[in-house]
Amino acid sequence: MSYYQIELDKTRNLKYGMRAIDRVEKKLKIKISQMDFNNLSMEETAVVIWAGLVHEDKNLTPERIMDLVDEYSNITKIGEDITNAINEAFGINESVVVEEKNE
Repeated sequence: MSYYQIELDKTRNLKYGMRAIDRVEKKLKIKISQMDFNNLSMEETAVVIWAGLVHEDKNLTPERIMDLVDEYSNITKIGEDITNAINEAFGINESVVVEEKNE
């Protein structure tokens, strides 16, 4: 199982194996295959991040994740990280590409 590194308060390693996916499904009461990752609420986003990071820090909570994202990242970046980490876990070789708008 590989990790996907993200930068928050420090370098952290997202890992989406069976245990993390089970945590998401139990907490949100929905199968991961039925989730619309393009329309996650902030709570759902925090749960998905928490599930991928709690393996290395048992003291994390979804609420703490929200604080870490607010302090050290942003919603767009963390959304890309989640997508890339889950794609990697499922063997999908696609990265999220964000186009910059020239104004």
